[in-house]
Amino acid sequence: MLWLIALLSGVTIVYFAVRYGRFRNWVEPVLSIAVALGLAAAFLIWLSEGTPEQTPRPQPTRTGAGLSASDIVLRDLTFESNQAERSYRVHGSIDNTSDIPLEYFRLTVTLEDCPDGTCRRIGDDTALILVRVPAGQTRPFETFLTFPFRADEPPVAPKWSYEVSQVRGATRR
Repeated sequence: MLWLIALLSGVTIVYFAVRYGRFRNWVEPVLSIAVALGLAAAFLIWLSEGTPEQTPRPQPTRTGAGLSASDIVLRDLTFESNQAERSYRVHGSIDNTSDIPLEYFRLTVTLEDCPDGTCRRIGDDTALILVRVPAGQTRPFETFLTFPFRADEPPVAPKWSYEVSQVRGATRR
């Protein structure tokens, strides 16, 4: 509704400015100052939102009543090069060996290039994988990872290492 009032006001001001020269002489400086003040206010708001305030570090999340990374078993992990040169698609399955349903876990993967037996660390990436696995069951999962190597130097002999870095179980209701 506010935009309708602004539209009608704008059309009225333009009409009077075209029709009456004295009105135009008066409204031009007023509108110029109003636009300058509006732009200055928008810039100050943008500047204050752009600088992050001192936010406290997030506290480590507690896992669901007794669920730990050792209760999670990853099987059949495959790493395929994706369409983007630095991106890989990860397929696998997860076994929940605990008696608590799993909600999600974080998978941290490290990529190394080992062409002649000497390995050069390329980087690591962590993916949050949302998969609900009931207690004692297995579910497939899929995610994407991105690593920071130059596009013209893809790994020749990639070596993958991974770990489950965080798990979250369902809370009982």
